[in-house]
Amino acid sequence: MFKKRENVLEIEEGNLLSPKFDNDGLIPVITMCSKTKDVLMHGYMNVEALKKTIETKEAHYFSRSRKAIWHKGKTSGFTQKVTEIRIDDDQDSVWMTVDIGDGSSCHVGYRSCFYRSIPMGPIENGREIKMKFEEKEKSFSSINTKNNQLLIRFSDVESQINASDSIRSYLNRVATVALAFAPRTPNWMNKLDLNPMSLGLDLRGGVYFKFEVDLDAAIDQRINQYVTDINKSLIDQRIRRNIKKEGNRIRIELSNPEDYTATRRTIRDVDNLLKVTNSSNASITSMIVEMTEDQLKERRDFAIQQNILTMRNRVNELGVAEPIVQRQGLDRIIVQLPGVQDPTQAERILGATATLEFRLVCENENAFEAEEKGRAPIGCDLFYERSGNPVLLKKKAIVTGNQLVDASQNFSQGRPAVSIRLDSKGSKSMLETTKRNLNKPMAVLFIQQRQETKEENGVLVNSAVLEKEVINIATIRGVFSSQFEITGVSVYEANDLSILLRAGALAAPIFKVEEKTVGPSLGQDNIDKGFNAILIGLAVVIFFMAFYYKGFGLIANFGLLINLVLIVGILSLLQASLTLPGIAGIVLTVGMAVDANVLIFERIREEIRNGNSPQASITAGYQKAFATITDANVTTLIAALVLFTFGTGPIKGFAVTLSIGIITSLFTAILASRAVVNIVYGQRTIKKLRI
Repeated sequence: MFKKRENVLEIEEGNLLSPKFDNDGLIPVITMCSKTKDVLMHGYMNVEALKKTIETKEAHYFSRSRKAIWHKGKTSGFTQKVTEIRIDDDQDSVWMTVDIGDGSSCHVGYRSCFYRSIPMGPIENGREIKMKFEEKEKSFSSINTKNNQLLIRFSDVESQINASDSIRSYLNRVATVALAFAPRTPNWMNKLDLNPMSLGLDLRGGVYFKFEVDLDAAIDQRINQYVTDINKSLIDQRIRRNIKKEGNRIRIELSNPEDYTATRRTIRDVDNLLKVTNSSNASITSMIVEMTEDQLKERRDFAIQQNILTMRNRVNELGVAEPIVQRQGLDRIIVQLPGVQDPTQAERILGATATLEFRLVCENENAFEAEEKGRAPIGCDLFYERSGNPVLLKKKAIVTGNQLVDASQNFSQGRPAVSIRLDSKGSKSMLETTKRNLNKPMAVLFIQQRQETKEENGVLVNSAVLEKEVINIATIRGVFSSQFEITGVSVYEANDLSILLRAGALAAPIFKVEEKTVGPSLGQDNIDKGFNAILIGLAVVIFFMAFYYKGFGLIANFGLLINLVLIVGILSLLQASLTLPGIAGIVLTVGMAVDANVLIFERIREEIRNGNSPQASITAGYQKAFATITDANVTTLIAALVLFTFGTGPIKGFAVTLSIGIITSLFTAILASRAVVNIVYGQRTIKKLRI
């Protein structure tokens, strides 16, 4: 690899590289920042690592713990761009100058691994020497893996955004990169399998979308499928006919009136729920085929539910934690993506309707001639490559997107590619086709539906535009069936296409009608204001209760604090998302929690005024106030449940915290406070009660 050592002089004064590796095959490396001139780290290289560093101009080290080559910064995105490499006079150590931009070299997030200094002076206790931190800020907090996911934590949002492009440049080849927020759960909580409280979009920051589903398109797709199926069945029975689609109806005109009964039977075989009406006259034998109202409703509901399922799959591919995808009204879907800071990518993935078709090329036809005439030969369709060149493809598809089982991004001969896996039906069709058509060209047709908004008569109208493009033409060199690769796409296109194919196609086109982005700073501001509101409300209530009800007020305050702890604990246990309206529900609960105690204490006062003993007054106060407290809280709980059932988004967040607060306040006011009262006043004789 490098020049073999001959003598010391040749090494010291020569100009040929001859590094001296130790017995383990390693040479030490000191790495320095080209901008600040700070020493960043100390590492080791073997022959292969040094060779890769020289060739790629990016630092590669040998990890002694992993026993493997280590491309520095590949995971975090903070690669070390080598600007200079020096070697000492004996050629047994390397000094390297690198550029890491605004990133870090230390695995814990500091710019330099030498982020602490050792104080100099007299040593009193060698075990208690406290080091001084020279660097205060981290580029990222930590890197760890969980559930086949690599989680890189950053100290702030700005550092996260700055590093995202660098991370994508490496990891987009093999994985999806998503910007999100992750909780900093202490280790002791993780060991107890406890989860932090889930925060909603308005507190955590993220993206909110509202999509409208084109249900008419879903019906139209189904009608077209009926036309295809019925026509195929009639062809098999050699029935001469003319089939045409008229809106949501199908008109079938028969050449022979005697085929009427057989045609109706064929339609029943396709779908026995279809409504068939005789529209014959003296000259033409015809019938109208329609979907029933129940079928139309079922198709619309299916389109909504299928779109929700598909969008959930796509959200999972984006790597978003705790997403919300739910139906709103008859034809709308709400998507909330907490922590996502790239709405453009999210919208592109969520709203895309993409699929593939594999077709044979019409070899013996002239595509340019067909383009000039404006029509394709019989049995062929005219499409275009990305370069703009026309291509004629066979009408019948070998495999369609419905037969795709899995899709993943990879590299084939250094080029980005998408690996495809087919189901049994698709595999059989591909196997038979490749057997019969060796050394013939096959094309990959990319089909996508996008939203287009046009102004018609002063009104903005949304419509779906179907785009078809040939992304790859390859010669069939061998027989294959279930697994193969497609090329001709970029890295980002391969990533997006694999996500869309894995998640499935949308049952109907969707149109974005609303978009909101909540920044993390705004979310934090909402948290701070909500927290302050709780503290102020709590402080006022505590002061009033202690001042007005004396010792009993202190007991009520104790119960109030327990109530808040229970609310937070139950929210975390249920993993219910805390929203800004949810915080309002907690503030309201603070007032409602002491309301029960106020009723009890006023009852006790009333009993004392009636001349009852302190002990009897306490007992009667709790017993007589119980029914009133229960009625008031149950009616409020019913209202909260109604809000949760029929409300959406923020309304549900308010209803959840209100419901939990009502239940916990009943517990603390009736049971917890009574227990404390019994401990304080139940064990001794009381002649006079201050309340």
